[in-house]
Amino acid sequence: MRFLLLLGTLISVFSTPVFSLETQKVHNNIYALVGETGPRTEKNFGSNNTVGFVVTDKGVVLIGSGAMPAGAKVIHQAIQEITSKPILWVVNIGAQDHHWLGNSYFVKRGAKVLALSKTVKTQEHHTKDHLNRLESTSGESIKTINPMHAGQTYNKDNNLFNLGGVDFELIWPGNGHFPGDGVLWLPQQRVLFSGDFVFLDRMLGIHPFSSVKEWQKSVHQLAKLNAKHVIPGHGYAADWKKAKAQTIDYLDYLVKGVTAAQKEWLELDETIDQLSTASKFKSLKNFDGWHRRNIHRTFLQFESE
Repeated sequence: MRFLLLLGTLISVFSTPVFSLETQKVHNNIYALVGETGPRTEKNFGSNNTVGFVVTDKGVVLIGSGAMPAGAKVIHQAIQEITSKPILWVVNIGAQDHHWLGNSYFVKRGAKVLALSKTVKTQEHHTKDHLNRLESTSGESIKTINPMHAGQTYNKDNNLFNLGGVDFELIWPGNGHFPGDGVLWLPQQRVLFSGDFVFLDRMLGIHPFSSVKEWQKSVHQLAKLNAKHVIPGHGYAADWKKAKAQTIDYLDYLVKGVTAAQKEWLELDETIDQLSTASKFKSLKNFDGWHRRNIHRTFLQFESE
C-alpha cells in the first residue's frame, strides 16, 4: 500500500505540466515568446504576457524580462533553444511588473538594461504594489525579487541605436496602459514591439491610472508607422490589421460610446448596459471579466474631466 501511494505521488508530480513560453517566429531573426492569456499563477511565474527577442550578428536583444527571476530563467531557456549567442541588451518598454522585474537575472549574466526615463519613473511608483500582487497571486516571496531598473535611460521621446547591424528606435508615443510605457520599432523589418499598447487575442484592461483618451491617441499615432508585424504585450504576434481590429477599434468603441452616453445624460448603469454587448469583441479571451469594468472606468474618467 505504501508503495502504491508513493507511486501515485510520483506520477502526480511528473505529470504536472512545466510552464513554458511558446516561441513564435515573426520575421527572420525576430521572435515572440508568448505566455498564457489567463491569470497569473504560481506555475506561470506571473508570466501571462508576451515578450520577444532579436538575434543580431553580435548578440541578442531581449524585449521584456518577465515578472521575476524564475520567469526570466524560462525566457532565457527559450532563447537558448534558438541561439547560443549572449543576451547583450534587455529593453524595458513597459512599466508593469512582467516587463522588468526579471532584470536582475539578466544583469547577473552580463546584459545591459535600457529604458525610457518615463518608463522607469512609473516602474518606481508602482514597485511596491507590483511586488505585493506577485506575492499574493503567484506565491512568489517578494524577497526573491530584486527590483533592478535600467542602467541606461533616455529622456527623449525618440531614441535611435544599432546593434549587430540592426536598427532600433525606442519611442514614447504617448501614455497607454501604464503612463510612461514605450515601444521598440525596427524600421528595416517594420516590426513593432508594442508592449501593452496593443492586446491581441484577449481583452485589454483599463486601470484607474490608464487614460483611455491618451491610450486611444497613442495607438492611432503608432498606426502611422505602418508596421508589418506587431508583437503585442499580450497574445500572439500578428499584422497591424488585427491590432487595429482588437485594440484600436475597441478603444474607439469605448471613447465614442461613453461620450455619446454622457451627452444623452445616461447614468453609469445605463451606459454599461447599453455598451455591454459589443459583439465585435466578445470572442476575445477575458471579455466577460474586463469589458463591463472597462466601461465603468471610462465613464468615471470622462465624468471627472
